[in-house]
Amino acid sequence: MRAIIQRVSSASVTVDNEVISSISRGLMVLVGIGADDTSSDASVLINKILNLRVFNDPIDPEKMWKASVKDIEGEILCVSQFTLLANTTKGNKPDFHRAMSSEASREMYASFLENLRESYSADKVQDGKFGAMMNVSLTNEGPVTFTLDSRKLEYVESETSGSSRKK
Repeated sequence: MRAIIQRVSSASVTVDNEVISSISRGLMVLVGIGADDTSSDASVLINKILNLRVFNDPIDPEKMWKASVKDIEGEILCVSQFTLLANTTKGNKPDFHRAMSSEASREMYASFLENLRESYSADKVQDGKFGAMMNVSLTNEGPVTFTLDSRKLEYVESETSGSSRKK
């Protein structure tokens, strides 16, 4: 399961020229569900989304990376996005075979949202409209954007990469 999270000062989803969801400060989360994803993958992402410290300290705003969305009591807007599972390695046409089928994905996404709301605060979690053509608007704060993958939360440097970056 993959997610793109963006720290936002506001975000909204419009379907058929009508705003169906909107949030103020918090996280915009694009969610892609793979064909082999399970509830365990959803749990990993929910935990990371709620606890990743992407906000500045509420008391001392000069201190970066000190607070999670829960710490600031921010809002979350989730949008299902199967294109996050696209394979673009061959040719120029994206291949979506890694994405879960529509009906199974609808069920898993609904479960993901339910568990996210139970783990945080139901009134602070909004979503788009599954399967609809949506216009997503946001004001990225920072900009701050992270890619999450339930099975690969960070890249591991190989010995041949020669990176001199300190951890």
